[in-house]
Amino acid sequence: MAKLNGKVAIVTGASRGIGKAIAELFAKEGARVICTARTVKEGDHPLEGSLQTTVAGIKAAGGDATPIACDVSNEAELEKLVADTKKIYGPCDVLVNNAALTYFIPVKDFPPRRWARSFAVNVHAPFILSHLVLPDMIERKAGAIVNISSGAAIGPGRGPYKPAVMRGGTCYGAEKAALERFTQGLAEEVYEYGISVTCLSPSEVVVTPGTVYHHLVSSPKEGEPVDYMAIATLVLATEPLDKVTGWVTYSQELMKQYKMLDKATGIGVDFPGSGYSRMAANVTIPLRRARSQSE
Repeated sequence: MAKLNGKVAIVTGASRGIGKAIAELFAKEGARVICTARTVKEGDHPLEGSLQTTVAGIKAAGGDATPIACDVSNEAELEKLVADTKKIYGPCDVLVNNAALTYFIPVKDFPPRRWARSFAVNVHAPFILSHLVLPDMIERKAGAIVNISSGAAIGPGRGPYKPAVMRGGTCYGAEKAALERFTQGLAEEVYEYGISVTCLSPSEVVVTPGTVYHHLVSSPKEGEPVDYMAIATLVLATEPLDKVTGWVTYSQELMKQYKMLDKATGIGVDFPGSGYSRMAANVTIPLRRARSQSE
């Protein structure tokens, strides 16, 4: 039986790249997929990819998907997205917070309005969407939320520092680190309701229209295949609660553990990931003690 047979999934940033691959695999596994992004038709955005193309491909393969245009930085549009999902397919069973916005600008040059917008996309939207889908998940005592993070969440550590190979990732990295902390906190909050909350990053830079545009990969043959992220996301969305919830992990690390790769490389394999990916369970400092230490 398909792993997501009859389930309703929302995938943000589904017009291209990782989001498109996740939506396609989820539909192949039987999910009814709401594909959402800002780019509705080819040509609406400088990069290749659109909701129209993603959904057409899913339907051609025999899957069920519906496009809904949504600017995830806009709270009202997020509310409408969840309401429309319920009207079209029913309550959301699986939420994938994949949409992201990156500006490669050093902090000294970073316009505050862009910081506010990127924070709205990368942190605020996952919070709002989780907030909106949780009541139905809690009522049914089932559901899965998968947040897509990035290796940028791994900080450079303590100085002194060598000249940076690439600057401008500080704000994006801080937002993704916040998303990882949000993941584990939410996972603990909703554990009693049988809802899993997990976070996944690529082990290597994924070849997408965006990473090619930003010169993060020099050619389509360099980096990690986009399918790895889709496969790993499916695992996190479908495995039993106690096997995955609160897990902050990396695509190839996960696939290696599940014996899906003969050879794995990158973050989580060749070197450790972020602090949240290495955090053991039940190490939370009691709130009262934490508060007293901050006073």
